[in-house]
Amino acid sequence: MNFSLHIILKALFISAFFVLYHVSFSQDNLMELAPGAEKLIYNKETGEHRLIGNIHITYQSNVIYCDSASYFEKSSLLKMYGNVHLNKRDTLNLYCDSLHYDSKSRKAKLWGNVRIRDRDFKITTDSLDFDTKNEVATYRNGGRIESKLKKETLHSKSGYFYPKSKNITVSGNVLFKNETSTMYSDSLRYNYTTKKVYFFGATKILRTDKTKIFCKKGWYKTDTEEGVLQHNASISKEHQFVSGDSLYINELKGISIGKGNVYFSDNQKGMGFRGNNFYSSKNKNKSYLTGKAVLEYKLKEDTLFIHADTLFTFTDSTRQLTLIKGYHKARFYSHKTQGVCDSLTYKRQQGILEMYTQPIVWSNNAELKGEKIHIYLKDSILDRAEIETKATVITEVDSAKLYNQVGGKNIIAYFNCNNELKKIDVNGNAQTIYFPEETIKKDSIIEIQRKGMSRLYSSDIKIYVDSNEFSKVVYLDQADGMFYPMEKINKEEQFIVGYSWNPLLRPKNKNDIFPVIQEKSKNKNKSIPKNKKVKRK
Repeated sequence: MNFSLHIILKALFISAFFVLYHVSFSQDNLMELAPGAEKLIYNKETGEHRLIGNIHITYQSNVIYCDSASYFEKSSLLKMYGNVHLNKRDTLNLYCDSLHYDSKSRKAKLWGNVRIRDRDFKITTDSLDFDTKNEVATYRNGGRIESKLKKETLHSKSGYFYPKSKNITVSGNVLFKNETSTMYSDSLRYNYTTKKVYFFGATKILRTDKTKIFCKKGWYKTDTEEGVLQHNASISKEHQFVSGDSLYINELKGISIGKGNVYFSDNQKGMGFRGNNFYSSKNKNKSYLTGKAVLEYKLKEDTLFIHADTLFTFTDSTRQLTLIKGYHKARFYSHKTQGVCDSLTYKRQQGILEMYTQPIVWSNNAELKGEKIHIYLKDSILDRAEIETKATVITEVDSAKLYNQVGGKNIIAYFNCNNELKKIDVNGNAQTIYFPEETIKKDSIIEIQRKGMSRLYSSDIKIYVDSNEFSKVVYLDQADGMFYPMEKINKEEQFIVGYSWNPLLRPKNKNDIFPVIQEKSKNKNKSIPKNKKVKRK
């Protein structure tokens, strides 16, 4: 009886101890049965050793309790029933209604109100399998994991525990909660030492600051709110939204990085952008965008679309947009105004768009050029354009390829509320060519005829424009001019110095501002001054 009892008690402890930690015992291990066990029954036919009533076993400060236990010699199977409780050196407690342990396969099965507690976590489920050889614990009928140190819980339909690597893999209606986030997922792996979550299915994270995060793959650190989101990744917070093929976020450092089809919008600021590579630093109040980059900025009655190889945005301490910079192959489009140049700067508070290196601006049927152009906007309306050095303003007056032209050292062009030219100030080396019109009434028909071409020179000129026609020209210095009847116009003098007309370079819509379109237009439209003869073979 003593020998049989020793076998039962030894198998009983080893099986329970292996449920969470794999430890090998030699045949010399001794166990102490505390007083209180009521009965021992041995069935020779089945090889069952059964211990009944108030079982209390102690081994090296480890204690096991249960109501009854059976050990089967032939199958090396141990079964424990009723209020099963294992306490390991006051650091780990295991509770369940029943436990079966197969010492040959080294696999255990726990049923009924399964609870596992250590100093850090509490695990609750209705049944649990544990492979002591591979050190994997599994539940399949719903489980809950709760941190005892932090307000952190994890619910799922099924779960896999890896005590050695401190990892938990769960799937099926996964719900994770802590003090700052609530997470819903199809499947994830959680390392409770590093606080790092890996996603393997559709995952949504709701943070207490009203941030919503979605992805189908990636990782996220619950303590630092750092992560990489992939596959339909998106982040939204109040009026802001960002999405991309891959997003990196680091809330502590205030850094965001996006790669592949990045899209951002801020409804409060009326701003959005698209591109393939994005970087943002809250601490530096700076962001940049590359790869088919386009920035959308809502004006009062229009939307401004800006493209460049690289776009930078700058904000103030309140996260309000203050400055936009675009470098190389810059283009912009709005319904009323369009432009191209190599680089540009938009100062939001002043409403100034500065253009550098071969800038061209179009508004209605007017084309403005110079070495540098500053556009002034008021409530989304083009107020004026200041053109510096080799400045020209050209308008097409009819289908006969006639152009009203203004040129000079510097030009200020003023516009009305419909973005139509209303006045042009030329300062220095002013020159104009325009085709005055005459209105002729014949019965009920009104006919407009152009009688000739006026060519004028002066130091400074003011030109008033009405319906795209020069209505009044004021010379501020001595003027020199000629008028040519239409039939006597000298083709060599039909254009001002620096004339060129570039309709193919003009963006036609918001999708016509990207590099491929731009290069195609440049090749098709190499402007040739009309006052120069071209030899053709």
